[in-house]
Amino acid sequence: MPSTRLSTVDLIIVAAYIFAMTLMGAWFTRRQKDLQAYFVGGRNVGWFMVLISIVATETSAVTFLSVPGVGYNPDGGNLTFIQLAFGYIIGRCLVAWLLLPLYMRGELFSAYQVLREKFGPAVQRVASGLFLVTRTIADGLRLFLTALVIQYVGLDVETSILLVGVVTIVYTFLGGMKAVLWTDLIQFVIKIAGAVLAGVFVIVQLDGGWQQYLEVGSAANKFIWLDPVFDVTKAYTFWTGLIGGAVFSMASHGADQLMVQRYLCAKSLGNARLALVLSGFTVAVQFLLFLLVGVGLFVAAKTGTFNPGTATKDEVFGLFIVTKMPVGVVGVLVAAILAAAMSTLSSSLNSSANALVTDFYKPLVPNKSEASYVLLSRVMTVVWGVAQMGVAVFAYRIGSERSVVDRVLAVAGLTTGLILGLFLLGRMKKPVSSSSAIAGLLTGAVVVGLAYLPSFDGPQDWLKANVPAWFPADKKTTSLAFPWYAPLGAGTTVLVALLLSAALKPKPAAR
Repeated sequence: MPSTRLSTVDLIIVAAYIFAMTLMGAWFTRRQKDLQAYFVGGRNVGWFMVLISIVATETSAVTFLSVPGVGYNPDGGNLTFIQLAFGYIIGRCLVAWLLLPLYMRGELFSAYQVLREKFGPAVQRVASGLFLVTRTIADGLRLFLTALVIQYVGLDVETSILLVGVVTIVYTFLGGMKAVLWTDLIQFVIKIAGAVLAGVFVIVQLDGGWQQYLEVGSAANKFIWLDPVFDVTKAYTFWTGLIGGAVFSMASHGADQLMVQRYLCAKSLGNARLALVLSGFTVAVQFLLFLLVGVGLFVAAKTGTFNPGTATKDEVFGLFIVTKMPVGVVGVLVAAILAAAMSTLSSSLNSSANALVTDFYKPLVPNKSEASYVLLSRVMTVVWGVAQMGVAVFAYRIGSERSVVDRVLAVAGLTTGLILGLFLLGRMKKPVSSSSAIAGLLTGAVVVGLAYLPSFDGPQDWLKANVPAWFPADKKTTSLAFPWYAPLGAGTTVLVALLLSAALKPKPAAR
């Protein structure tokens, strides 16, 4: 555990924030009488609140802590991460016109109910199950990263995981989707204000101020934002960002219950579409803000203003906050990190509970009262929260040198592309059979898994030793970059399903 501790004033600010979020959950408890209120906020939410909820949900502690680490990274870190945002904008526009109309008709609670209509319950449950596994692992990693900073209040990492997890479970359990939406708004304001405040403070602390920031950053090539090379093993290039980022965004925002549930809260298709498209531009600006903060941390370390010691890329921003910021401001920024984490985690818990009740339990037990479904949803909120805490503890105990943002996006890319493939198949005028769709998905899972395998040390070493022409010893990685997992998974799922469906199609009888 680090020797640094928060002051009493900062601890009071953090405690006040936690208490306020819990109180907000309790305030909305009385309004959660049925599933429509608990899961989709009564379907009467305006575009601005939906926009903020989309952005707040994807702006987790990973964005707040790990993205600055990408810009800070002394080993070649720069602004090229922003290229992913180019594809993100394109992908969201495609979702807004291709997939949103499927979700906004009828009275859906889950994205995967669309798959039930197209292919039957088996495909619905497979897709929903993949979502639940992916969401639990990815958000467990986000919780772990948050705990790396919360430990500065004087707790160890595992106790910090427990604290953040339990508080998030409580207000999500009590307030449902309305509580999530309103806390998303508050948390969004806190974390963006906190990031801006931290960035300004980094520059103010430099002896040469803004001029030194620009000079030292430029000398270290920190302001490079475009890499036009085509290399599928590099995550932050123009083509990877444009193509891989677009399909990844289609998967994460078009085939993931976490995001689809926000659209279902909107008053109309137009409101949902506007919120989704604008979220792409908003996230691009956010990425740029956090990357520039990371460059500032590098300059501060390079000039001796800040000593990161042995802190990893993911830990360095949190360390700067608790060691260099003034008393009171530290508490606000730690609350901002909590806000970043809790906005994503609360959305995740509500969506996971929704998926299990809507896609699994309710179709099997259709005649229960609304109150019993809401009660089960609350119970499942607790279950998924405990599962995410388990993943966070496991991630802490095994440790890894790999950036948490890379690990989170890789986990998402491995499965969301497969589910996107199912939705694209369902969008066709003549959908394939259920068996063909599942066969395509399983084949896609195998292909993506094989592509992911070389990211581990053992396979990398084997490839470098046995295929030196393709993978020379000095090559940093031999694995496919994570933005390509979604295109690979979606493409394989669609292609195999179509080929299998064509092969099994009965031939017309000879005359």
